[in-house]
Amino acid sequence: MKNRLQGSRCSSWVFSLAILAWSASPLPAPAQEANAAWASLQQSLFPGKKLEAAPFIRLTAPARAASGDQVPFAFSIDHPMTAQQYIKSVTVLVDENPVPLTAVFHFLPQSGKAEIATRIRFESDSPVHVVAESSDGRYYVNAVTVKASGGCAGPAPSGDAAAVAAAGQMKMALDGPFKGGEVNQARLLIRHPMYTGLQRDLVTHGFRPAFFINKVDVTYNGKPVLMADTNIGISENPSIQFGFFADKPGTLQVVLQDNRGATFRQSLDVGG
Repeated sequence: MKNRLQGSRCSSWVFSLAILAWSASPLPAPAQEANAAWASLQQSLFPGKKLEAAPFIRLTAPARAASGDQVPFAFSIDHPMTAQQYIKSVTVLVDENPVPLTAVFHFLPQSGKAEIATRIRFESDSPVHVVAESSDGRYYVNAVTVKASGGCAGPAPSGDAAAVAAAGQMKMALDGPFKGGEVNQARLLIRHPMYTGLQRDLVTHGFRPAFFINKVDVTYNGKPVLMADTNIGISENPSIQFGFFADKPGTLQVVLQDNRGATFRQSLDVGG
């Protein structure tokens, strides 16, 4: 009996040591690299800021995408949007992309709600961190991981003259009927190749120069409702769904700029 008890205690002690060693062991290499990438991004983009975990930043993305070129992604933030307190900016970061900073969206109370639906690129499996800054100076963060690849540096098709010529053309429409005194949803479709500068031409094998929309300004009846600084992480032919508060019928206007200095405009009369 005594030998059995000693054997049992010995086994229990060995098991406890094994659990302790496992819990103290370093993270697997991919997890270590992911943590390092995010730590570096925090230091460079939000130095000295406390980022609070925020489940009220609701993220929508596929766990696995068939291609990294066009991955649907959306955020919606359950936070007041009043003159006294609102979400003023939202930064979208794909940690493992060659250029992680995908876009910064700037909101106002007239935005109605801090939410965007769009399509983004992934060069490899990566977390997406979304950081929201409120008007009172607090920072909130949430993240989701997507498995996808080849969206930033994949080969670009040749014969792009038509795509370049059509760059900047837009279509805009409301999602549903106009609602006066409420938040309306609009969808903006933009013709633009959004070349990343990392893609090789299939014929020449040289790198296709970067060519992308880098600024989006939206107004309603002349008042700003949304501004965005966009980068190469936004997919080809961008689609952006956004909200705006409409107290009466009026005109929704979009002004785009690209990194070559071109400016494009489109407007939509709503509620008339």
